[in-house]
Amino acid sequence: MRSLVRVSLLMLVVVLAFGVPAFAQDGQATVTTSADGWITYAATDCSYGGTIQSIAAIDAQTVQFVLCEPDGAFPQKVAFSSVGIQPDEYLASTGGGGEALFRNPVGTGPYALSNWELGNEIVLTRNENYWGEKAFEGTMIFRWASEAAARLVELQAGTVDGIDNPGPGDFAVIEADPNLQLFEREGLNIFYLGMNNMIAPFDNHNVRLAVAYAIDKQRIVDNFYPPGSTVADQFMPSAIFGYTEGFEPLPYDPEMARQLLADSGLTLPLEVTLNYRDVVRGYLPQPGIVAQDIQAQLAEVGINVTIEVMESGTFLDESDLGHLAFYLLGWGADYPDATNFLDVHFGQGSTIQFGERDQEVIDLLNQAGRESDPAVRLDLYGQVNALLRDRAPMLPIANGGSGVAYRAAIEGAHVSPLGNESFATMSDPDDDAFIFMQNGEPAGLYCADETDGEALRICEQITEPLLGYETAGTAVVPVLAESYEFSEDGLTWTFHLRPNVMFHDGSMLDANDVVTSYAVQWDAANPLHVGRDGSFTYWTYLFKAFLNAPAE
Repeated sequence: MRSLVRVSLLMLVVVLAFGVPAFAQDGQATVTTSADGWITYAATDCSYGGTIQSIAAIDAQTVQFVLCEPDGAFPQKVAFSSVGIQPDEYLASTGGGGEALFRNPVGTGPYALSNWELGNEIVLTRNENYWGEKAFEGTMIFRWASEAAARLVELQAGTVDGIDNPGPGDFAVIEADPNLQLFEREGLNIFYLGMNNMIAPFDNHNVRLAVAYAIDKQRIVDNFYPPGSTVADQFMPSAIFGYTEGFEPLPYDPEMARQLLADSGLTLPLEVTLNYRDVVRGYLPQPGIVAQDIQAQLAEVGINVTIEVMESGTFLDESDLGHLAFYLLGWGADYPDATNFLDVHFGQGSTIQFGERDQEVIDLLNQAGRESDPAVRLDLYGQVNALLRDRAPMLPIANGGSGVAYRAAIEGAHVSPLGNESFATMSDPDDDAFIFMQNGEPAGLYCADETDGEALRICEQITEPLLGYETAGTAVVPVLAESYEFSEDGLTWTFHLRPNVMFHDGSMLDANDVVTSYAVQWDAANPLHVGRDGSFTYWTYLFKAFLNAPAE
């Protein structure tokens, strides 16, 4: 039975004497605990607008989710790193956030956090009590450099064992070097130019359309992207289910752009600020140069652009809050389905980064998410893609090919199409440490409240979800849940946990840890719903809405 101290620390339930099941209610959330101490966290009803109705610890090794509506992508979502499981006592002891948590995650993964030297490196050590195959290397070190050239120099010098996102001109250099090995990553991403429809002048539809017609996307891809990159004609790459074949994007037409600006009724030339973060990503390999090219192209039609670089974490936070009018951003696939691109950015649970949400788009996406017939889903996504083209909340520009490079001596080296390489499966015959250099330093490592790929990559070595993705692939595989089943109507999903899984702090995994790890994200009124900045952006991306959602 769960101890009374443990349950009170969580502030989730009021434990009653004599083994009577406890009950508590907070707004839209109802919490009960059984006589054996197993927690059920539930929405009072589904009117709050989210995907999940309840999450219950049936017993120590069984967790059951009841959904408000069918979700065919539910396993893919449960496999994502933002719903990695941490001990419920640890979440409670940290208050659910602050530096005590986001700089010190506790998981079940093959590596545990050892030291974070801010501005320099993050050191992980092998989890000797790992439930699966132990990591080959005793130490895993992450370092970072924003410039691709600097990362390549480190790799060539042998001071790091692997690097992410070589520069476009570096692919041939790496391939020609017998001391290095290159793995190209499929472009399962989208780079886009965001426009906020609640901030002038982008509240003017003609201005947004003018931007779309003014940008020569092929020129950008040809000049600034590596091999394997393609021009984007919709808000997802062609390999993702939901892509519309035969789709006709707005063409490059600067004359049309000038006419639309003339018809906008605004004083020309327009003066706008373009924001971006100086972090190389697979979808944007040369941020500064691409920003300058967009600046030059828009100047030709009557839009004067001032470029403003922002710190990465601040940039992501400000874009999520809808504070940026015009910006460069992108998205890499977390799982291979349209919901991960369209619902995340334009659906019911999306942020206000593009301004006011489009209810017609939301309704179509909700319909597609409930639909089991693939042909019907494709038709609905085709309608959404057309609306996004015509209403221009953003301009999709490129699907960026990228890669990972390693020293030739590294064994087990690979690339993942989802950017979640498994470093525990790699080995360095020269020493007992593996050093990887990525593009930037994460803002935090409580990845329930992060969206940055640099953070997620490190979290994936430390914390684990119920399910996961196969090494170097996209297929869903068991992780903390060794099996699961779902009801015929698709509403009830039951997960069976692996026995004898130990967290890095020595506590043992059980179903309450899963319920709590989810509940503190789900319920915005939960006292542990704190995080780093409290946005918990991925939750609404994945599951549409918070319980007790704060007013926007």
